[in-house]
Parts: sequence; C-alpha cells; structure tokens
Amino acid sequence: MPSASPASPALSARRGAASIAILAIAAFVIVTTEFLIVGLLPPLAHDLDISISAAGQLVTLFAFTVMLFGPVLTGLLSHIERKRLFVVILLVFAVANALAAIAPNLGVLALARFLPALLLPVFWGTASETAGQLAGPQRAGRAVSKVYLGISAALLFGIPLGTLAAHAFGWRIAFALLAGLSLTMAISMAAFMPTLERPQRMLIGEQAQILKDPHFIAHVALSVLVFTAMFTAYTYLADTLENVVGIAPAHVGWWLMGFGAIGLAGNWLGGHAVDRHPMGATAAFLILLGIGMAASIALAKAQGWFDIPFVIWGVAYTALFPICQVRVMRAASHAQALAGTLNVSAANAGIGLGAIIGGAVIPHWGLGSIGYLATAISAVALLAIPFVIRLRSAALRD
Repeated sequence: MPSASPASPALSARRGAASIAILAIAAFVIVTTEFLIVGLLPPLAHDLDISISAAGQLVTLFAFTVMLFGPVLTGLLSHIERKRLFVVILLVFAVANALAAIAPNLGVLALARFLPALLLPVFWGTASETAGQLAGPQRAGRAVSKVYLGISAALLFGIPLGTLAAHAFGWRIAFALLAGLSLTMAISMAAFMPTLERPQRMLIGEQAQILKDPHFIAHVALSVLVFTAMFTAYTYLADTLENVVGIAPAHVGWWLMGFGAIGLAGNWLGGHAVDRHPMGATAAFLILLGIGMAASIALAKAQGWFDIPFVIWGVAYTALFPICQVRVMRAASHAQALAGTLNVSAANAGIGLGAIIGGAVIPHWGLGSIGYLATAISAVALLAIPFVIRLRSAALRD
C-alpha cells in the first residue's frame, strides 16, 4: 500500500484542518489522562494512606512504561490505518480511567496507569506524523503545535478542573469523568474523522536504522534532559503551590488553570520558533524555563512578584513540548512515526526521572529545593546543545 500523502486529492485543505482539530481534541483527553494525577496527588495520597513521594511514583510508572514500550509498539502498529488506530487507543484510555475510578488500592491504580501508558506514545508518534503530512513540510511545526494545543487545553481545563472536581467530590470522580470523555472522543473520532490511506508497512529493522545515527540519538538524549528539568519541578507543582507559595487547597486548581492559560502563548511561540530554528528555540526556552522555575521559588512569598516568574515558567514549559517533538522528528532521515515516538519515550524517561529526583530530594532538602535543582538540570541541557550541533556538522561533512 502507498503511504498517506498530504498532497492526496482526497484530502482537501479543509478536511486536513478538521482532522488536525480532531487530533488536538484527542490529545487533550490523552494528556489529561497522563497528567491529571499531578493535581490529584495530595488527596490521593491521603485517601490511600501513602506518602506524597510514594504517590508521585505513579507518575514514574506511567512515564517509564511509555519509555520502555513506546518505540516497539509504535514500530509494530505503524502500518495500521490511523483513524482505526486512534479509536482503539481512546477506547483503551476509557477502560483504564474507569478502572482508576474504582481502584480499591495502589496496586489496581498502578495497573490502571500502566494500560494507557502502553499506547500513549503510539498516539503521539503517529498523530505528529499525520499532522505533519496533512500540513506539508513547511508548516509541519505549526501543524504539530496545533495538535499540541491539546496539551495546553489539558493544562488550562483538564487538569485544573479535574483537580477542582477531586477537591469537591473526591479524586475518583475525576477519573470517572475522564473515562466518559475518552469514550465520547472515541465515538466522535469514529464518526467524523476521515479514513486515511493505510501507511506502508516497514519492518522494525528498517525503522530502527535511525538508531545508528549519532546525531539523532543526541537529539533524543537532549529531550531526556529537557523533560527531566521540566518535571523535577512540575510533578510536584500542586504541592508546591499549596505548601511553599501558600495557596489554599481549594484554589490550587485555579492556579493550575492559570498555568495552562499561560501555556497557550507558549504553545504558539514554540510552534512558530521551531519552524525557524529548532536548536535556537530549544536553547531560548530552556533559559526561560530555568529562570521561571528558580525565580518562582525565590519569590514564592513575595506578594505580587511571584506571578512574573510563574508566567515565564508556564510559557517555557508548554513551548518545549512541540519544540522537542519537531526537533527530534526533523533529525530523523526516515521512520517519522518511530522518531516521534522515540521523542515521546525520551520525554517520559525525563518525566519519570524528574518525579524520582523530586521525590528523593523532598524528604531531605524540602519541597522548595526542587525548583533550584530543576534549574540546574535545565542548565545541563543547555550546555549539551553545542555538542548536538557539532554532531550534525560532522554528519554533514561525512
């Protein structure tokens, strides 16, 4: 079968734009499923009678499952027609969220987190590739950033509203609502998204040739560093707002919503910047991320001043999602779906490491220390950028 093409007469510009919008809504559901637990950690830990650090390892479980299984599953499923694949993924998310809502203990809740984590990277790898194909290479970054609006929407509405619902009605209700949304989105995608041309089957070995490229591997490793910096602090944002900044528990959800609203600007800026200069965009927003995280802790008790670094943090945090995805996919000579998934796996390796680092540091140095530690990790990522650039220069000379 020939691979899907953005230039196919069967896919008009209008249908392409509608398909990208559907993918963005699906992304909202998927990202909310992944990160909602960040806002639920305090009540969840209390209800299950575990520490906040132990509850935070549910984030690590999800992230490491994505990291370990994502590339293999994407390689095995990359030939499946995209609409059918996306519908199945959303149905799995519906079942998993329903299981989380009735989980009687940490073990069952862990299983409910494990199941969707298997398919999340398959979605991101194939959705990013599909969006890029629909839009064309010159606008691929902006198309991917539109799908990544689902992340901003999740930060703006999904995670904060889920946090507020959990505070008012219990954390189980938040997962039940998410199960309903996942099912609704699966039905909507089946009804309204056009069937796309089935991609050409590629053997795992053919796709894996990109792993022999040192420049590509360096880009993947850079994403691990970037996301470790991001999630060392973000995993414990709800707890930081409550216990370091002094936000009332009932208002934490609104602050998370503000973080998501800020992210809309970051998503737009990141999508446009990465089309022009992927490495420059990565460096610029890493600098802003470090400034925002460190200054948010330093000014946590300074009334009125905390808002400024919080805004900077939110913009940089959200911008780095599409920037890293497009940067890694552009570094791949072929197998774009696998490349996109490898970035998602790298991101989740960073998410898991960030949750582990933060959870290990909090009992010894306190919650306020993780903002400074996350800034130090972002500095390491920034220092790695010239090395990645040199590998590209060496590859071009060869």
